[in-house]
Amino acid sequence: MVFFQNHKDFAMGADDILLDVEERMEKTLDGLKADLAGIRTGRANPGLVDSLRVEVYGSSVPIKQLASVGAPDPNQIVIRAFDPGTVKDIEKAIQASTLGLNPQVDGHVIRLNVPPLSAEVRRKMVARVHELCEEAKVALRNVRRDGNRRVDQAEKAKEVSEDERDDIKEEIQDLTKKYESDANDLAKAREKEVLEN
Repeated sequence: MVFFQNHKDFAMGADDILLDVEERMEKTLDGLKADLAGIRTGRANPGLVDSLRVEVYGSSVPIKQLASVGAPDPNQIVIRAFDPGTVKDIEKAIQASTLGLNPQVDGHVIRLNVPPLSAEVRRKMVARVHELCEEAKVALRNVRRDGNRRVDQAEKAKEVSEDERDDIKEEIQDLTKKYESDANDLAKAREKEVLEN
């Protein structure tokens, strides 16, 4: 993000600032959703491996671009490679990941048996959920800080009045509260899934 050094560089109106803040907060929440999808629960879930990156064709590619991923039953994830030549690369990426799952290769299909989680592993997963939620909330507060700074600059540049500045800051604070609440809700839902048998 570029911060504007003087008022000539500052071309954003109040609506633009609010829209930018909201878009950045939405992206932060989307990032949290993706991170939480990678947290293991007691059930097989394609999200567990969806974002896993595979070194193939000279670059790092998410597994979902190389294969279809499904969970036909609560204890198994099935990965069907689009190109049989990538099976070994996918297998290697799974083994190198922190998932702790052992891939079983059958032609161009990889099966992952997802064992039930022990109480200790569940506690670790819940702690990770809390950590990810806290990281997202810090990111949201950073977006708020950036938005407030830009509003202050707009007021100094006489592009908004003091009253407008205060109103915009209040709206930014409301957005922050809303997105923090959404982040908490996502984390609670994922925690519940982790703790379920």
